[in-house]
Amino acid sequence: MKTGRIEAFSDGVLAIVITIMVLELKVPHGGDLHALRPMVPLFLSYVLSFVYVGIYWNNHHHLFHATKEIGGGVMWANLVLLFSLSLIPVATAWVGDNPRAPWPAALYGVLLLLCGLAWWVLERSIIAYEGARSDLARAVGRRLKEKLSPLGYVVGIALAFVRPWLALLVYAGVALAWIVPDRRIELALRAR
Repeated sequence: MKTGRIEAFSDGVLAIVITIMVLELKVPHGGDLHALRPMVPLFLSYVLSFVYVGIYWNNHHHLFHATKEIGGGVMWANLVLLFSLSLIPVATAWVGDNPRAPWPAALYGVLLLLCGLAWWVLERSIIAYEGARSDLARAVGRRLKEKLSPLGYVVGIALAFVRPWLALLVYAGVALAWIVPDRRIELALRAR
């Protein structure tokens, strides 16, 4: 099967995820800037989650651009990724409503770790379907940020029980490492 349908479905799901997240931002009560103050934690958690969803959307586009055909296993792996990403609005709202509480920050990290694992499974499923000589197989590997990202999430989860804001800072640091799409896929496609 070609990839167009799975890409369109994934784009739709991610658009809904972002829409649900932004709907959590309520209109402030009051006409001065002080009315915005209670919204700051939720807004910051929204920004972080928006960045994460954007990173996954952007890299998903690159991933499927390098993928010629898919099978059922790839479709299921993609659904696992989308399931994980669909939980982000709940975690975002919980962290935003409870910025000093350890459990929301820790479970946000667990969710990010789950999303990363689901991404890895999707990537491996595509490579298993297309073979070791595929464009994607030649483009990806185990680089430093692939190894450090799960470690960053685990450190963040542990820090959540000490200082939740430090955990969120670690999660933001991991996001910064991925803000630029994976150039290896682009370079492999240009070399075709």
